[in-house]
Amino acid sequence: MLVKDAQLLVVDGATEIPGGWIALRDGRVAAVGGPGSEPASVARTVAATGRLVTPGLINTHHHLYQNLTRSFAPAVNGTLFDWLTTLYPLWSGLDAEAVHLSTYVGIAELLMGGCTASMDHLYVHPRPRLVDAGIRTAQEIGFRFHATRGSMTRSVEDGGLPPRSVTQTDDEVLADSERVVTAYHDPSPGALIRVALAPCSPFSVTKELMVQTAELAERLDVRLHTHLAEDPDEDAFCQETHGCRPVEYFESVGWMTDRTWVAHCIYAHDDERARLAAAGVGVAHCPSSNMLIGGGTAAVREMRALGMPVGIGCDGSASTDHASLWMEARAALLLARYRGGPGAMAARDALDMATRGSARCLGRDDELGHLRPGACGDLVVWNTHEVALAGSFTDPVEAWLRCGPSRAWTTIVGGRVLVDRGEPQLPELAEKLRDHARVARRIQRLK
Repeated sequence: MLVKDAQLLVVDGATEIPGGWIALRDGRVAAVGGPGSEPASVARTVAATGRLVTPGLINTHHHLYQNLTRSFAPAVNGTLFDWLTTLYPLWSGLDAEAVHLSTYVGIAELLMGGCTASMDHLYVHPRPRLVDAGIRTAQEIGFRFHATRGSMTRSVEDGGLPPRSVTQTDDEVLADSERVVTAYHDPSPGALIRVALAPCSPFSVTKELMVQTAELAERLDVRLHTHLAEDPDEDAFCQETHGCRPVEYFESVGWMTDRTWVAHCIYAHDDERARLAAAGVGVAHCPSSNMLIGGGTAAVREMRALGMPVGIGCDGSASTDHASLWMEARAALLLARYRGGPGAMAARDALDMATRGSARCLGRDDELGHLRPGACGDLVVWNTHEVALAGSFTDPVEAWLRCGPSRAWTTIVGGRVLVDRGEPQLPELAEKLRDHARVARRIQRLK
């Protein structure tokens, strides 16, 4: 496959080719080059005439099942804990069909927003084998998917937030975590499916589970993920329950390792960020969620200056209410500049976070997040309407984020076209949307 005539081909943070082209073979990048040097014989040509081409964006934090409760009126104006306690009872209605449909629709939305790889943090388990339904859906579509086997074991009765109906015992979690890794995790280069272990948060699982999950991840050689330092209430909980701040607790249970990436990390102090960075812990920055919940935002500029892997995440479809990595990259740009001034971030910094930074969080910066020869063939040809771009001549990357809205014209995952001319190439999408509406109404307890 040849993608040619790009206005600008962004290969990585150091290489941009005006009028560039990229050739894909066997799901990998075979070559890149400038105008006039294209291969003569190709099986398929994708015209990117006048359009920006970038590596596919990578989503480092998401809860796909939550698109079943988007903009749920009783929860939209609450704090994080209010929001959670309102929705936990609804999420107890999740079953395999609900996970399949929310994953299918969520992946379609991610693809339209230029995402070619995403994690999914499924931590609500009112019924068994829900993770399996999500993984099988991603396999069906051909999407690059990092499933994280989430968990909650501390119910309201145990001093936590969720009802008993959505929690499990430590033994259930550990046994199923190993089962899911054994059944689905593919460590081979170019893998579409990988699995990580992901207790939900310090306030929703026991200390014993945090310790044993870290030990299990080490034994199985998989990555670790959790929420960390997301909310001031988390500080209070950790002080009361464990006698320390969240980052200190995180370190005490064996999670301070370079196999770990965490979501949010808003309320870490300077010395705590330095310790996290020294250990190689990555952070999934979720700007829209931060703003909609109103709970502060990560010190992204400072983290990146420390060398910490910082990626972009959509967060849950019920808190952010969308799954566009383009929107998240733009929100990251705006929020950083609002917080730190006009020199705090440029469009290329936001793109770097959404590609190379995110790939580092997932442990895949060797083959994702860039388009150098040998990388996975994951890329996006972007579409921004000519009216929105009118007058923007000097910098197509800045225009991509500043002018918008932008969405994918072509999204390619592993050399397969999954969005063509702006439309997902998913023949069953209309049917899935109808079924999704039916299930979402059931879960929201609507007539």
